Amino acid sequence: MGLIECREICKSFGEKVALDHVSLDIPKGRIFGLLGPNGAGKTTTIRIINRITIPNSGEVFFDGRPITQRDVEKIGYLPEERGLYRKMEVGEQAMYLAQLKGMSARDAQNELKKWFIKFGIQSWWKKKVEELSKGMAQKIQFITTVVHKPALMILDEPFSGFDPVNAELIRKEILALKEEGATIILSTHNMESVEELCDDIALIDKSKVVITGGVDEIRRKYGNNNVELIYTGETPVSSEAGLFTVLSDRDDAGRHTAVLALENGKGTNEVLASVLSKDVTVNSFKELLPRMNDIFIKLVTEGE
Repeated sequence: MGLIECREICKSFGEKVALDHVSLDIPKGRIFGLLGPNGAGKTTTIRIINRITIPNSGEVFFDGRPITQRDVEKIGYLPEERGLYRKMEVGEQAMYLAQLKGMSARDAQNELKKWFIKFGIQSWWKKKVEELSKGMAQKIQFITTVVHKPALMILDEPFSGFDPVNAELIRKEILALKEEGATIILSTHNMESVEELCDDIALIDKSKVVITGGVDEIRRKYGNNNVELIYTGETPVSSEAGLFTVLSDRDDAGRHTAVLALENGKGTNEVLASVLSKDVTVNSFKELLPRMNDIFIKLVTEGE
């Protein structure tokens, strides 16, 4: 059983259907990617889990029971549309938000100071929020989302506004939080981040769940049974009837990078054994899986 389970959630705004019988199972201690084009229903799903919006029908369960307002205290939510009180000092703002989540003043200050040191921003404590750049403000909001060590963290486009160095910092912290046992819902359009971070995903399109499952499982499902072979040898590897076809072979001073299409039912072990029997040295042999970005585009455009 997952930490969060959505059962047959329906939500409409007037005649606009935002969610149409959406069911999700978000496992404990994993990173769950919530994907979909703009307007698909991702934000509505997040707002229902947070009890900001109430569904027309269906139910959300937290750790096996119907979710309550008290459970929301165990959720850290970083919305895509950010907002801090611009005239407040950074430290004062962070303390206020941490205490809203039930932390004592002492615990809030101790934990916030640890995070400020970790992010190298100790000198910001007395600065006004309005003095911060967008990226700096993003760091503060990330910290205030996770400082109370919530069981569930919902991060909506967490890398927005960050340069590559700080985006990598946030990626590492997300993985560290997972290692500490947190469950994380990651809503993003960045498919590279999905492949790097997510264990499982759900793709929502036109208010419905199109596909859900493990990232590796989905990539294999939409694969085309190709492998990449990198080898050295004087004679190029040629196709072998009933086993594989060489689709391409790029020769760079005797080092070849080839793409092989496996015949139906043929395993990689059989193909590799065949290649090793030839007069070549195999440097690398790996399954070629489609990128999540390609799968996303395929499923969404097919839906259209």
